[in-house]
Amino acid sequence: MKTPEWLKPGIYGALIGAVFVGVVGFTWGGWVTGGTANDRAMAMSRDDVVASMVPVCLDMARSDPSRSDKLATIRAASTYQRRDALMTAGWATMPGTDAADRDIAQACLKELDL
Repeated sequence: MKTPEWLKPGIYGALIGAVFVGVVGFTWGGWVTGGTANDRAMAMSRDDVVASMVPVCLDMARSDPSRSDKLATIRAASTYQRRDALMTAGWATMPGTDAADRDIAQACLKELDL
């Protein structure tokens, strides 16, 4: 069988073009693999859950009878220990759970007027 002269350069051009499109797509085009897309989706959903739980944390802080004592403890703690103090206060423990959530505590701490 006789192949045309242009077939070999055409195949090379198609291969080089495919590699080029792939490289440009993944570096500048915003393409991602399925694993990266899944990781980003999980992070976004976690951020949304935390954001939706901040009002619950603030409401728990407002309705706590010993609020002033707990706020004083949180204010007295150093900046990097305030999250743990808020978790100890129990405001970052969501209804239906046994343990406080660190991400919710951090987001709630930003919303509290300290």
